[in-house]
Amino acid sequence: MDIKDLRKPYQTAKNRLWEEKFRMKEPIDVFTRWFEEAKVDPGVLQANAMCLATATKSGIPSSRMVLMKGFGKEGFQFFTNYTSRKGRELAENPNASLLFYWDPLDRQVRIEGSVEKLSAEESDDYFSSRPRPSQISAFISQQSAVVKREELLKKFEAMSVEYCDESIAIARPEQWGGFRLIPRSFEFFQGQCNRLHDRIRFRRLEPGEEPDEEYVNSGEDGWVYERLSP
Repeated sequence: MDIKDLRKPYQTAKNRLWEEKFRMKEPIDVFTRWFEEAKVDPGVLQANAMCLATATKSGIPSSRMVLMKGFGKEGFQFFTNYTSRKGRELAENPNASLLFYWDPLDRQVRIEGSVEKLSAEESDDYFSSRPRPSQISAFISQQSAVVKREELLKKFEAMSVEYCDESIAIARPEQWGGFRLIPRSFEFFQGQCNRLHDRIRFRRLEPGEEPDEEYVNSGEDGWVYERLSP
């Protein structure tokens, strides 16, 4: 089949995203409902998988899949090596976007915002909950640095032997920890069979801006929402 003919039909119009059906007119409630539905859908293998996009100070972008490890009104959490490419880019340009894509539900959620490091206590708590092999990998890896596979495997095997007694805790390495993305906008996308997709954006008002209640509508907790063309 030619690439230009590759397309998947979306579901029927019964899955429309109507503003008046929002239980609460703020994005965390909408995200929570969608996330709970994605978690129990048998076709969604990992509902908390998300694409994290970062950029250098000069605007050169990069993206990768990571796992969300917590969310709420304060933001969305993920963990990584601070010296990795994404860690370095976030240090010089603390702005990022997240993309959740739940194909069986024909849904996407885009979230944009600023990023800050989690506290050492928060990072310690999560690190201690990780499986032992994951802790060892985080400890020995200089993420994104050039390495020989044999060297990495040798380090992993040596540390696995050293910490074979799982009653001995492995301390979180200083170069590894968490980030929190603090949202300033959300876009909820619901695919439609006629390609007139539903796109609802929640955002904060610009300085001096007032909602007109026709296109830009007042929400809750300081958010406004608006429908975008597909």
